Amino acid sequence: MSDSLEQNLEQNAQGPKKVRGDAGEVEQHGLTDQIAVDRYLASKKAARSKGLGIQMSKMVPPGA
Repeated sequence: MSDSLEQNLEQNAQGPKKVRGDAGEVEQHGLTDQIAVDRYLASKKAARSKGLGIQMSKMVPPGA
């Protein structure tokens, strides 16, 4: 699902915001609104995932 969402965001960013023709007029949601929806869906997905969102790792200083 995220791949299609990313593709849609990319296509919408490349296309015009508003189109007017003989058949009518079409306007997309703003890019900032689309990015906000993407962030919301990503945070919702992260909240459902198992784990605490913390990764434990061992730090090894360079040299010495």
